[in-house]
Order: sequence, then C-alpha cells, then structure tokens
Amino acid sequence: MLEGRLQKRLRVLGMKNFAEYIDYLFDPAENNHELVLMIDQVTTNKTDFFREPDHFAYLQEQVLPSWWEKNGTRPFMLWSAGCSTGQEPYTLAMVLSEFAASRPGFNFQILATDISTRVLEQARRAVYHEDQLAPVPIDLRRKYLLRSKNRQSGLVRIIPQLRARVRFRRLNFLENNFGLRVPLDVIFCRNVIIYFDRSTQVRLLQSFNGHLRTGAYIFMGHSETLNGLDVPLLSVAPAVYRKRG
Repeated sequence: MLEGRLQKRLRVLGMKNFAEYIDYLFDPAENNHELVLMIDQVTTNKTDFFREPDHFAYLQEQVLPSWWEKNGTRPFMLWSAGCSTGQEPYTLAMVLSEFAASRPGFNFQILATDISTRVLEQARRAVYHEDQLAPVPIDLRRKYLLRSKNRQSGLVRIIPQLRARVRFRRLNFLENNFGLRVPLDVIFCRNVIIYFDRSTQVRLLQSFNGHLRTGAYIFMGHSETLNGLDVPLLSVAPAVYRKRG
C-alpha cells in the first residue's frame, strides 16, 4: 500500500526509485515541502457524519447539561483532533448548535486539526455528496445544509453560520507544542492513536490531558483502549474518559 501510494509522487517528480526520492524528501533545501505532500499521499482518512453515534448522544445528554449548570456563559471549548474531511467537527457543531437553541447565552468554539493539508482543504469547503448524509437526521439536514443550485450534482454545503463555528488548521501530533492556548472542555480524538506505538500513545495522551480542564472529557475510538497506559483519565462510558481531579 505504501509503495503504491508513493509511486504517484515518484511519477510526478520523474524519479526512478525510492532511494532517489528519500534523498529528495530529506533535502534541507526543500524546506519540508515534499514531506507535507508525502504525508497527504499516504495518510488514511476515514470519517462519517455522526460516526459512533453513542458519543454524540453522551455529549448531548450527559456532558453539556452538566457543563452548562456549572459554567454558564463561559465559551465551551472543543477540539476535533484528526478531523479528516470535516464530518466530525460539523457534526459536533450541529449538536452544540441544537443545545444552544434552547439555552440563551450558551456559546462554543470548535478547533479542528489534521496533519493532511488535502483533507483540510476539503473540510474548509464543507461540500459533500448527498450519499454521505444518510446518518444525519432529516431535521438537521433541513436546518444546516444547503443544496446546490444544480440539483443534478447531488452536492450539499454546510450553512455559513455553522462553518463559522469551526476553525481548521494543520497539526502534527509529533510536534512538541500543539499551540493550544486555552484549556479545553472536550477533545474528540477517535481512531487516531491506534496508528502510534505504545510509548507515543502515552506521550500523546499526556499532552492531551495537559490541555484539558479538570473534569473535562476525551472521546476515543471504540477500537482504542487506555488499559495499561499511565495517564490520569477515568473511564466514564465506552471509549469516553474524564480527567481526574
């Protein structure tokens, strides 16, 4: 798989073998431009609207009411880490907007990050095919999605008011500084840490934990577990953890 994806870059660059490509990839004169393109080529980006729906139900029914009771009008800060083409952060924006509709003064901000510039460009455009919308309840489709003027295209776009709630930027989890200046109330980082070795998983989770407020939550993928990992997070629901303290 890796060879097949990288062969595309070799053809674009007119190179004959991987040795030549590696020399080019790590050439300081390139200033890592090719590294960004290489990562775009080899990363896997699987996502859906309302993927693992129990998580959004838990957020709406457990996390948000409790947070609202304690914090009132302070902005609710959420990070979608590994956002891919945007379905997760826009789903979160729908859920939070629905919660806000019945609670005047509730405000929220969503940061969405990914290592791939290619998927971030798609996420910012916020254009999707109707086939991708099956998990979105019909009332939310009517409220938060705009149909293309060309009905034959089958394309829809997230409404501007919802797009404005999400800020996208590129972030590599292996960087020492995530550049997050405000403590977070929730992190969604699902089906991401499975791609890292154990020691890197611990380091990442400790970094995530350092950006959470006490009592805040992190949502993981159902195929991921924190069992045996030395991190101060308490399991409160399937693949949902809370910062101790």
